[in-house]
Amino acid sequence: MASSDGKQALEQVDAEVRSCRLCPLWRSRTKAVPGEGAVDAEIMFVGEAPGGDEDRQGRPFVGAAGRVLAEQLKKIGIDRQRVFITNVVKCRPEGNRDPSPAEIEACRDHLLTQIAIINPRVICTLGRFAARTLIDNRISITREHGKPRRISGILYLPIYHPAAALHQARLIDSLESDFRQLRAVLDDAAGTAPAPQTAIDA
Repeated sequence: MASSDGKQALEQVDAEVRSCRLCPLWRSRTKAVPGEGAVDAEIMFVGEAPGGDEDRQGRPFVGAAGRVLAEQLKKIGIDRQRVFITNVVKCRPEGNRDPSPAEIEACRDHLLTQIAIINPRVICTLGRFAARTLIDNRISITREHGKPRRISGILYLPIYHPAAALHQARLIDSLESDFRQLRAVLDDAAGTAPAPQTAIDA
């Protein structure tokens, strides 16, 4: 898709998300959070759902978890402006609770449309909900983080959610390892590194 066409298509998704009433979360949201980033991004990050800061600003990963994400991207030499960041659920669940299956299903088409428009080389699922929505509904993030899988031509890399490292300091090393694996996956695609440890076609 041409860049101008992709930008227009993403703007259409944004408009649909901001006016969406497919699940009850629209009643409690301050702002919906469609996502943001480059329409031609090679890397797409998909988190769980917006938090309080995101709900107020209408932008993804602008709170504490966003700062961790930006820090990890910087460590591996990736500019946040060159990736696309979104969530499985586009409106904040009340009290930052887990999104329900019905809420995830209501937002699924928005997310799949974004993926189709951007057509990234790598999709990084941040945490359990994104991994189970996009990779395998039985996946264990504890066992599978950092292990890429190829599905329909896209390499999916499940990694820990940055918020997990904020709440459990012991996970920061694993998070950093996951981001180094992302760097290795990109370098491998460029022909400058060994092949990823796992690449399962589904």
